[in-house]
Amino acid sequence: MSTAPAEPSVFEIPIVVTTADIDDMDHVNNVVYLSWVQDVALAHWRACATPEMLETLGWMATRHELDYLRAAVLGDAITARTWIGTVDSRRFERFTEIVRTADGVVLARGRTLWLLVSRVTGRITRITPELRARFPASVV
Repeated sequence: MSTAPAEPSVFEIPIVVTTADIDDMDHVNNVVYLSWVQDVALAHWRACATPEMLETLGWMATRHELDYLRAAVLGDAITARTWIGTVDSRRFERFTEIVRTADGVVLARGRTLWLLVSRVTGRITRITPELRARFPASVV
């Protein structure tokens, strides 16, 4: 799985680990990491898309790869980071890192492939150059 490029266009959101995130092993449950991957992707989409895009388009994940490297625990401040990889007319590759803010340790690293979906028809739609231009990529 790819690591962050030297000068990516990175989008970040802060997260604080809560009691609801903790499993019976006293660390963040694996499913929670995946929800953070989705949360940062959605926040990035909302930050970059036009109001019309937000109203008429959405994303569907077709593949998630997630490597769990270290545990997060209750109260940890986390930074979820995402950046765009390869984009073609059908697929949108997104990389994510879940980082412990205090020391910069990467706790999880992921890659997701997304398809663009029309909210009007419910069908997969092409990624236009206009949409693509709203997301500076580190890999073209």
